[in-house]
Amino acid sequence: MKRYFLTGLWVGVSAFWLSGCGGSAPSSSVPAEAPLAQPPLQAPCSPGQSGGRLIISTFGDPKTFNPITGNEQSSEEIYRHLFSSLTGLDSPSQTVLPQLAYAWTNSPDGRTWIFYLRKNLRWSDGQPLNADDVVFTWNDVIYNPDIDNVVRDAFIIQGKKFVVTKLDDLTIQVQTPQVYAPFLINFGGVPILPRHVLDSAVQQKTFTSAYGVDWDPARIVGSGPFRLKSYAPAQTLLLERNPYFFEVDQKGTRLPYFDNIVYTIVPDMNALSLRFLSGESDVDDFIPPYEYDHYKTAADAGKLTLLEPGIGLETAFFWFNENTNMDQSGKPLVDPVKLKWFRDKRFRQACSYAIDRQSIVDSVYSGRAVPNYGFVTPGNRKWYDPDTMKYPHDPARALALLKEMGIEKRNGDDFLTDADGNKVEFVLNTNTGNGAREKTAVLIQNDLQKIGMQVVVQSIEFNSLVEKVDVSHEYECVLLGLGGGSTDPSDSMNVVKSSGFTHQWFPRQQTPSTPWEARLDELMDAQNCTLDDAQRHKDFNEVQSILAEEVPMIYTVTPYYYAAVRNNLANVRATALSSYRATWNIEELFFKP
Repeated sequence: MKRYFLTGLWVGVSAFWLSGCGGSAPSSSVPAEAPLAQPPLQAPCSPGQSGGRLIISTFGDPKTFNPITGNEQSSEEIYRHLFSSLTGLDSPSQTVLPQLAYAWTNSPDGRTWIFYLRKNLRWSDGQPLNADDVVFTWNDVIYNPDIDNVVRDAFIIQGKKFVVTKLDDLTIQVQTPQVYAPFLINFGGVPILPRHVLDSAVQQKTFTSAYGVDWDPARIVGSGPFRLKSYAPAQTLLLERNPYFFEVDQKGTRLPYFDNIVYTIVPDMNALSLRFLSGESDVDDFIPPYEYDHYKTAADAGKLTLLEPGIGLETAFFWFNENTNMDQSGKPLVDPVKLKWFRDKRFRQACSYAIDRQSIVDSVYSGRAVPNYGFVTPGNRKWYDPDTMKYPHDPARALALLKEMGIEKRNGDDFLTDADGNKVEFVLNTNTGNGAREKTAVLIQNDLQKIGMQVVVQSIEFNSLVEKVDVSHEYECVLLGLGGGSTDPSDSMNVVKSSGFTHQWFPRQQTPSTPWEARLDELMDAQNCTLDDAQRHKDFNEVQSILAEEVPMIYTVTPYYYAAVRNNLANVRATALSSYRATWNIEELFFKP
């Protein structure tokens, strides 16, 4: 399952690996005792050349290597290489493909699925991978009430879990409470975990810290194309080829082709570009639109290949903390005066009308972006509803809405106060290291101050900000984004549903705090439980309409996406439908001689 996660971008290894361009590195040999899985998964790529290492620069350290508890792009960028799932996804076509399971069946009523695992599957430590691991992942981890995770939200229908059972060592049965439309892409896409490594952590109730960044890399066992070799925080991270990986090319050569992936950790987005343009990395998945001209000049000179996949799925927005809960000392998480503003949709709508999105497009993204007003971007052609409510720049409309709720400028003041005389002011947090986002925060600050709101912008290191959002919930307003996910609406269950881990403005609600959130819950459950595509569109269009009217997330702009690779990197199939435009199929990539 490709779920939505917080993104800080738009989104020890020896120090002698300093340059890119496909150099060599120590090779991982395939143990003679490691037979291929049967039937092996055959990649659709052109046969390539094994060996070498790929260097990638990344912005920020991972927070965890655990794919079940991780909820931020800095972590997902690494653990995506370490784990496999029952099914995979071809990102450009959004086609579900076999992975650990080579086949599956579904019952006539659509509620009973059976997966057939490949024979001879192995974990990256050489131990067998079988049905016990799949059952463990679901029953002992994901559905474990003691383990808080972002996966569970999508797999509880009207309070009922999926029933996952082992039929034999290579066969798993899954019974769903109702028909579940996105079953293969969602359930099938959840990373499978090794029981023999993690069962003790579950039993000792320490799973939430399992596969942490402080773990010995040798203990972080997966089934993906690579395994973790070493990690030096704020410096480098080394992945080595998994010699037990189950995929082959059309000639029967075991993938991946690269022996190693070296991640160099940099402090900000500008450093990503500098590393690539100076030849110190081999691929850049995240080119900011304002850097386009530099890359285009280099591409025209034959120094690199520039990829232009278009508008993607990621969204950028700011939101207010609407959490009505108390902290451990009994103090409200949000100042009650401000909470009253934040929970009034007129306040949120006023902020949306006050934002000059075209100014953000022009001054931050050099014109290579479009204003965005809704939960789904135009990049998702199947599910985007162009008729949702829009918020053109209209400061007068913003002030009129505020006046309806008793907020206005009084006694000739140039600032707003509410009916009780409280000055309208709050802190807007965003993450450091992302120049586009920090510039956007300043433009939002200026636009809101023009209508009389006092906004203080404070930038915080990404993982620290995620801690505020996901754990302590002690903040007022945040500018971030959501990335990941497939094009299917069900992948946003953890965001839209009131009980969701990523329901940013007020997560993990026991019961919906508003009627409109209750309606969102109903609609998201309904679209999940029908195979009628027209009905799913009707339900999800209403979801988009509610989110646009209530504006719990105030969207800014959606940029055009770009990526770049070295000219000799082969089997690249760029897509805007993955956060990793050029490397989503990294096991297939290789350097041409």
